Amino acid sequence: MKYDFDKIIDRSGSGDLKHEVLKARYGRDDLIALWVADMDFETPSFILDAIKNRLQHPIVGYTVEPSEYWPTVSRWIADHHGWNVKTEWLTYVPGVVKGIGMAINALTQPGDRILIQTPVYHPFRMTIEGNDRQVVLSPLKESSEGSFYQMDFDSLEQSLKGCKMMVLCNPHNPGGIQWSKPTLERVAQICHKHKVIVISDEIHADLALFGHKHIPFATVSKEAEEISITFQAPTKTFNMAGIVSSYAIVPNPQLRHRLYRWMEANELNEPNIFAPIATIAAFSQGEEWRRQMLDYIEQNILFAEAYFKEHIPGIRFIRPESSFLVWLDCRPLGLNHDDLQDLFVNKARLALNDGEIFDTALNPYATPLHQKECVSRGFMRLNVGSPRSVLRQALEQLAEAVAHI
Repeated sequence: MKYDFDKIIDRSGSGDLKHEVLKARYGRDDLIALWVADMDFETPSFILDAIKNRLQHPIVGYTVEPSEYWPTVSRWIADHHGWNVKTEWLTYVPGVVKGIGMAINALTQPGDRILIQTPVYHPFRMTIEGNDRQVVLSPLKESSEGSFYQMDFDSLEQSLKGCKMMVLCNPHNPGGIQWSKPTLERVAQICHKHKVIVISDEIHADLALFGHKHIPFATVSKEAEEISITFQAPTKTFNMAGIVSSYAIVPNPQLRHRLYRWMEANELNEPNIFAPIATIAAFSQGEEWRRQMLDYIEQNILFAEAYFKEHIPGIRFIRPESSFLVWLDCRPLGLNHDDLQDLFVNKARLALNDGEIFDTALNPYATPLHQKECVSRGFMRLNVGSPRSVLRQALEQLAEAVAHI
């Protein structure tokens, strides 16, 4: 079957976050929305059909997990990532960020130190500080070779002293990096040495691009397996973020008992009625759709990369190794934060993610000390998960705006 990713979907009236909050967040609603990380492609029909089929029954009551739920998930992980996950290692979590919050509450105490590597997905910091833990920063280093960012292992080892936990973004968001096995092995060595639990957010695991391959953190060594809590989900890949359908993977039985016992006591590991249904449909029927979607995303990235090079050379386009999110280095434009926002929102009429949120600014929990350490000022995050005609229009508007700086 040939899927149509050029189709324009009118999302008005659906209550979608991407468009409904534009006025509140950007001050105007006449913007092309290229920010929050869902795609403007149709959720695959086989997922919607599975949900519709369940709704043919007139009672939507308490349900049990389908017997094929975890075997289907395990099979998908084995087939795509070479990781033989035992079903007893798995449990449902109502969202990756919520899972991080659960692990923080179950496994650490108020005041404990938890490390993140900035710039990084901003809910990491918000969840840590919102739960009265201390954020410890180990900023990534810009690199002239390979990926745009590399880990600073000297900083990491020094900063990890006294920490109880590290939250790893694998693949990295917003940098789009597929961390290499040697990099992940080194993280595992350092964290194991300092007795630090590693939470690995792998929600973009199935979105590797241009021949890159995702490597689950827990698979790189015995040390990694012993200290890891992995969160994955089909939601980003199959564009069904509204159906909260994440899961945790914890190989270490002692660590698993501590976390899962806490979740069970609070009934936080029971999926909603549609999560298993959608997950089974995605992982049993979705490979062809996934392959076609990734091919389309790659073509969108190549199109945008060429467009920036020819028409907007003042913005550096950083080609991602994973996902549909692109990190834009706008520093060569020489604009301050407010002027850069004005350029994108009021001049180009685009809604992207302000780069500063991936470090400090606009974070309601950031301390004055953290406000001084922004490493992502001058960047923007672009979502290219849209029909190419929409992306083309957006880039034309941006080129026109930049030309009049």
